[in-house]
Amino acid sequence: MTTTLMSYDDAIAAFDPAMGLEVHVELNTATKMFCGCPTEFGAEPNTQTCPTCLGLPGSLPVVNRKAVESAIRIGLALNCEIAAWCRFARKNYFYPDMPKNFQTSQYDEPIAFDGFLDVEVEGETFRVEIERAHMEEDTGKSLHVGGSTGRIQGADYSLVDYNRAGIPLIEIVTRPITGMGAKAPAVARAYVATLRDLLLGLGVSDVRMEQGSMRCDVNLSLAPSGSDKLGTRTETKNVNSLRSVERAARYEVSRQATLLSAGESILQETRHWHEDTGVTTSGREKSDADDYRYFPEPDLVPMAPPTEWVEELRAALPEPLRVQRARLQAVWGFTDLEMRDVVASDAVGLIEQTVTAGSSAQAARKWWVSELTRRANEDGIELAELPITPQQVARIQALVDEGSINDKLARQVFDGVLAGEGEPDGVVAARGLAVVSDDAALGEAVDRAIAANPDVAEKIRDGKVAAAGALIGAVMAQMRGQADAGRVRELILEKLAP
Repeated sequence: MTTTLMSYDDAIAAFDPAMGLEVHVELNTATKMFCGCPTEFGAEPNTQTCPTCLGLPGSLPVVNRKAVESAIRIGLALNCEIAAWCRFARKNYFYPDMPKNFQTSQYDEPIAFDGFLDVEVEGETFRVEIERAHMEEDTGKSLHVGGSTGRIQGADYSLVDYNRAGIPLIEIVTRPITGMGAKAPAVARAYVATLRDLLLGLGVSDVRMEQGSMRCDVNLSLAPSGSDKLGTRTETKNVNSLRSVERAARYEVSRQATLLSAGESILQETRHWHEDTGVTTSGREKSDADDYRYFPEPDLVPMAPPTEWVEELRAALPEPLRVQRARLQAVWGFTDLEMRDVVASDAVGLIEQTVTAGSSAQAARKWWVSELTRRANEDGIELAELPITPQQVARIQALVDEGSINDKLARQVFDGVLAGEGEPDGVVAARGLAVVSDDAALGEAVDRAIAANPDVAEKIRDGKVAAAGALIGAVMAQMRGQADAGRVRELILEKLAP
């Protein structure tokens, strides 16, 4: 294979990308999909299991009603049709983390189908058509010990934790998305981000991508520009951050274009995304539906959600995302450009929580969209993954509003909170960051600044008040940025009054 990849711009000039996105969402039910085992994240391995989720002989599944309710609500929020009748099937494949050697899923009769979700990228709206949203159970988790990659190749041995086996999942599958051009990776990210916000609003999942409760498989293919046929697709599995979804799609465009331009073919396969190197590597040849030998689950009766129940759930849905964002924009007083930046930074929910905690909307936007987004980008993580809460951001702004610190000092408080040094007030005290407003100390600093800048002082005496900025800067430098700038200005003008 060629090691030097075609540039992304050249790839887009020669080929049209098409994408299909499969998002797996763990539901936040108290118990698993077909048994009463708890679903709490982080428990000791294999402590949340029973004969049913371990697939022991004689055990029988029972459908979790809350999971069905969540599936219906998700389907409705995605503008889907809700099936009047559906059933589970057995998806047969063999893997160590599959205790039953089959997965209970839905095949040709999903609970929700034919929906759509609109997403915005750089002011352009893309409609992503939803083929289906179906219920299934999650698998266990394999841990490969030894080796350098964390994968089974090169590992000394493997461990299996079945705590996750049987946790309720909703898999949301799009139809092929075309017509995106160069924006394809951004559309993928925007779709997953919008879907995440929608699911959070529904309260059906914590959608913590870093914990695996929301995972995305990125299917991507290329066709020659102007062709109306789809190319051979690859499926990059279990991508677990918004940033990685975009990067993986972008990499696959360049990789596939490089192969096709060299006259080589694309192998239909699963691929693994490597966050550290920013590349995908081959997994296994992709199975088709026939390979899984689907057949109806004999231990579960078909489901027929009553129309009255579905309409009850529809009536109780939260406001649609587009309506919510328009409402928040009006309440916050943001311009279209400001709101677009907020959405692009995935900061809508964070700002909303910060405002609820007492901050002004503009201050919350300033910190999340500028300061904290920059830090998240530097660390290569999502904004929501930063170790700081909306409540802490609101408290830092409150300290600014009180005059205890200024914006420059606030950035040092952010440093401390992000470094795990404690709450904002504690960081201010421990680092000695409080603004100095004592007139005696400020007066001495002002006198030194005047003595060191006689020409500037003379301009102020002559009525050129704007020149005071230079002296204020000199005082702030002396006081390490901890002076009350407003009081410094007052003292300067008092001392240099004509």
